[in-house]
Amino acid sequence: MRLFLLSMLAVSALLFPPAAAQDAQPAGEEPKLEIGAGGRPVGQIWSRSPVYAEHGMAATAHPLASQIAIDILKKGGSAVDAAIAANAALGLMEPTGNGIGGDLFAIVWDPKTQKLHGLNGSGKSAMGTSYAEFIEQLDGLTSIPPLGPLPITVPGAVDGWFELHGKFGKLPMADILAPAISYAHEGHPVSPVIAYYFSRNLRAFERNEAMIGDFSNARATWFATGAPKVGEIFKNPDLGRTLSLIAEGGRDAFYKGEIARTIDAYMRRVGGNLRYEDFAAHSSKWVEPGCVSYRKGFELCELPPNSQGFAALQMANILKNVDLAQYPRGSAEVLHYITEAKRLAFEDVARFYADPDMSPAPLEWLLSDEYGRERFALIDPAKASPAFGPGEPKLEGEGDTTYLTVADKNGMMVSLIQSNYRGMGSGLVADGLGFMFQDRGELYSLDPNHPNVYAPGKRPFQTIIPAFMKKDGQPYMSFGLMGGGMQPQGHVQVMVNIVDYGMNLQEAGDAARLNHEGGRAPTDPLNIQDADLLGVLHVEPGISPETIERLQAMGHKVEVVDNGVMFGGYQAIVRDPETGVYHGATEMRKDGQALGY
Repeated sequence: MRLFLLSMLAVSALLFPPAAAQDAQPAGEEPKLEIGAGGRPVGQIWSRSPVYAEHGMAATAHPLASQIAIDILKKGGSAVDAAIAANAALGLMEPTGNGIGGDLFAIVWDPKTQKLHGLNGSGKSAMGTSYAEFIEQLDGLTSIPPLGPLPITVPGAVDGWFELHGKFGKLPMADILAPAISYAHEGHPVSPVIAYYFSRNLRAFERNEAMIGDFSNARATWFATGAPKVGEIFKNPDLGRTLSLIAEGGRDAFYKGEIARTIDAYMRRVGGNLRYEDFAAHSSKWVEPGCVSYRKGFELCELPPNSQGFAALQMANILKNVDLAQYPRGSAEVLHYITEAKRLAFEDVARFYADPDMSPAPLEWLLSDEYGRERFALIDPAKASPAFGPGEPKLEGEGDTTYLTVADKNGMMVSLIQSNYRGMGSGLVADGLGFMFQDRGELYSLDPNHPNVYAPGKRPFQTIIPAFMKKDGQPYMSFGLMGGGMQPQGHVQVMVNIVDYGMNLQEAGDAARLNHEGGRAPTDPLNIQDADLLGVLHVEPGISPETIERLQAMGHKVEVVDNGVMFGGYQAIVRDPETGVYHGATEMRKDGQALGY
């Protein structure tokens, strides 16, 4: 979540955006009075204090979900129990970012085994639809539509809960899901940022109802009287009943029982490809997190493909070849190096990242120090390179997401991310179930020679990634950041803020960020010629005008974006290696809260 404020001029830019970036003043209204931040006795004036607690900590995108997690910890639940409870609540309270119609990834530090465990809880495409049949269904389209039945893959979140719970859970699942079920029936007040996203999603859905096909169930669930407003009491009794079935019948209630049969019937009605058999065959996958050393004893850890987590590791491997701390935070030099490292890493993402069961990537080579040095050597420190390409293996022979993190009294730390992908998802809701199906299948390539090409029973490329950091080999920080291709960039910026610039956990997330967009994508044909390989460097208003001018002089296309939407949303927990005290943080771009006890 990026970056850094260079001077009081930069602070002024953050607090008082340029006039062109502000809302236009309607005729006849009084001018708006701009009010900047007050003072602080410690730390940066644009941030606030992290939360400190000894026994447990939760940081989520909604205060009520954080409170639920703490309640579960106090009842004797593990960090995994609390994370599942919070995630279930967020599917109700923040359906603009996640839900049980989507996928899940998690990293767990287990104090008993003293190791990181990774879970890939993503689902697959329909087993009964071949590539040729899928192409025919597209009816001449050259890419997979973002809405309607075609981009829907099997939702993996519920199975992910039960996999995590089976290995690390303590409390009964019925107790874990009870708070979300209660809020679904009794209601909760809608928070400001989520109300904003409700409105955005409704406008997008209404513009594209023809693509969706059947928007009636979604409208009845969330938009019967328009988009939910701030402070409005929102209920979703259908979701409450679905969660009750899961609480009583376990994961099989979702994948082999009444819920799966309801989905099968609905998919047949709306022209979807998923069938009961796809749900019955689904399973999550335990994977080994990868870690790369950065500097000062810090290691960044991420999950392997089909997620994009290793893009952050590739960026770290490139950036450790330059001492960023020699430059001021928020300087053109720092933003330039981060941007070019991102562009280099994402070229490899577009070329190699896919379902490893069908298209293994050369991961050891991609994460090697040698390859990091080779890629760093391609960066011109004085100007942006017009184009990069993917590396050649040296081998022998505006999705929306929720991220949360929880830590318990025993030292277990959970980094969990969950999403329906683009917006609220596909726009489709099965009869009476109260959740929207993800549109993750939009991320398949249609190039038959691409590793990420659509195939039956295949996991698509995934953007959602949880993160973890170690310090001197010990668990240090569980963290993550929401938002499509922003996520690897955000992970690296947070790491740089903490390691290179000594920011505290809260400041590292509140500081102004960059988000580079452009270059090749995993959905592109391998031989694409017309991609915008330079792309656009988006920055927040906290980046100074001087830095922006210098970046433009270096050849970057720079745009200032002041609404925070494309820069993600951050949660983090640090465990002090000497005292065991937890530090928790959320950030200003979301409604979230860090709580401890």
